[in-house]
Amino acid sequence: MPTQPLAIARTSYAPASSAEPGPCDEIRLVGVTKSFGRDQAIYGEGEPADLVYKVISGGVRTFRVLADGRRQISEFHLPGDVFGVELDAERRSGAEAICESVLVVARRSAVTEDPAQGQRFWRHALRQLRRCQDQALTLGRRSASERVASFLLDLAQRLGSGDELALPMSRQDMADYLGLTIETVSRTVTQMQGGGLIELAGCRHVRLKRPGALAELCE
Repeated sequence: MPTQPLAIARTSYAPASSAEPGPCDEIRLVGVTKSFGRDQAIYGEGEPADLVYKVISGGVRTFRVLADGRRQISEFHLPGDVFGVELDAERRSGAEAICESVLVVARRSAVTEDPAQGQRFWRHALRQLRRCQDQALTLGRRSASERVASFLLDLAQRLGSGDELALPMSRQDMADYLGLTIETVSRTVTQMQGGGLIELAGCRHVRLKRPGALAELCE
């Protein structure tokens, strides 16, 4: 896990009244940059929560493993995202790189004890709460096609890539995030392609041909 010199990472969030991140609410991390390989562990459940992270490139999944061995992914963290901020002293979930990734790693104390960061982290927490609420709705009330459509639209918005998506995560990752089997995810994606909603160029490259129709599925 190569370590690089001191780095300053900045993450921007919009005002609380805005739905999307903006430049007026900046979270700044001062730490070191570290590289992680695909599927490499960043931290494990139950470990001390004394570090926070920002994604510079690549992506990270946070997850918990259930008693029966099943994995539930709680979130994907993409470039610009800050993660690993815990209320308690120990980790409630594990984190792994989903592809070759570069992160800035900083001491939690250096961030949470800075009064100037307090409001910014509060807004960050509210934004994360909203995402958790949306995810609870998706898992509890939406069909497989609605879940996949919502996921693709959300990912396009977060990546800022328009209608062209290069998925950093695997279909198994998608399944574990959406509460579906990999077979259901693959079948749903194939059906969407057949219906002219999306176009596939390999397993991880998706073009949203009819984003309006995908949005209607989620309503």
